[in-house]
Amino acid sequence: MNLPIYTQEGKKTTKKAELNDSVFACEINEHVVWFDVKTILANKRQGTHSTKGRSSVSGGGRKPFKQKGTGRARQGTIRAPHHVGGGRVFGPSPRDYTSKINKKVKKLARKSVLTDKLNKKQIYIVEDFNFNEPKTKDFINFMNSLEVEAKKVLLLTSGYSPELYKSAENLYQVDVKQDITFSSYDLLKANTIIIQVGALNKINEVLG
Repeated sequence: MNLPIYTQEGKKTTKKAELNDSVFACEINEHVVWFDVKTILANKRQGTHSTKGRSSVSGGGRKPFKQKGTGRARQGTIRAPHHVGGGRVFGPSPRDYTSKINKKVKKLARKSVLTDKLNKKQIYIVEDFNFNEPKTKDFINFMNSLEVEAKKVLLLTSGYSPELYKSAENLYQVDVKQDITFSSYDLLKANTIIIQVGALNKINEVLG
């Protein structure tokens, strides 16, 4: 499968980029994508939530009133869960949410999302950018030429380019990833995926 290559000015050229069918035309596995995204989001959790049970709350060392003769229900402490200021029942405590997933599953998840994005015509292939200096205006003009300025964009670059990163990092709707460092979650969040030729070669090689 081939896609036209665009210049960094956003103009379509006569050149074609070859896409590996095993990556961009695979059978979409939605369950694998769900499992991968679930794992990614779980690993982002800090797990620092904490509450105090009745044994951790200060106060309440003595019996609030005598057992009998008051007409009220007996109470052993004012720090019981049903009292204001009492401990919490079955509250959250610090824990580790980290979970693991097989490399083949992560690989299949990314291939499934790339195939889906290609089917929806949300992938553009561009030449490797050559910015002499960081300039956000030039990058905005490039997105305007592709008519993706109002969309969430994922840019996959071929290697690290300080000029390109600084040109795009000021734009809240643009996420920049290097080569193959993207995840299925990064792909799903984007409405448009822009892939540089060098990054495409890496994707075809690693995921294929």
